[in-house]
Amino acid sequence: MILVLVLALCFHCVNAQVGVGTTDPKSTLDINGNLSIKVVSLNGGPMGSATPVDDGVYLNLTPTTGNEEFILPNATLVPGRIYILRNVSDSESAVIYSYGYVAGLGNGVEFYSGDSRASTKSVTMTADTAADGNDETKTLIFISDGSNWTYGQLGF
Repeated sequence: MILVLVLALCFHCVNAQVGVGTTDPKSTLDINGNLSIKVVSLNGGPMGSATPVDDGVYLNLTPTTGNEEFILPNATLVPGRIYILRNVSDSESAVIYSYGYVAGLGNGVEFYSGDSRASTKSVTMTADTAADGNDETKTLIFISDGSNWTYGQLGF
């Protein structure tokens, strides 16, 4: 009888659902209310010494002349990881790389635009130099699929 009770408790923990603001969660994590995520601000690194992006979810990137590089973790080590990156500079573009990239397309971690089969080794997030708010890569979302990074616009 005790064994059955212990097994039942263990099974419940493995298939547990957590509810915040609800007593009847419908998903692994079910939040009935507002969600706050960590916001981090980073300054760019010089060519060949990119600033690591390894903390937070929403990141304000500040590239400066000669210091415009940022690098995401190796996508194979952080499957499902999501970053929302915003280039807050109006004068400098930010260049995003990833650890795990191996020279030559198809040889390591790469970036895929959400609507493309073509990969790139980096993504450039343009500055709003025209001050018209019409820069489609000013804010992008990056999602690790466990092999590569998929990225795209947030739709606003």
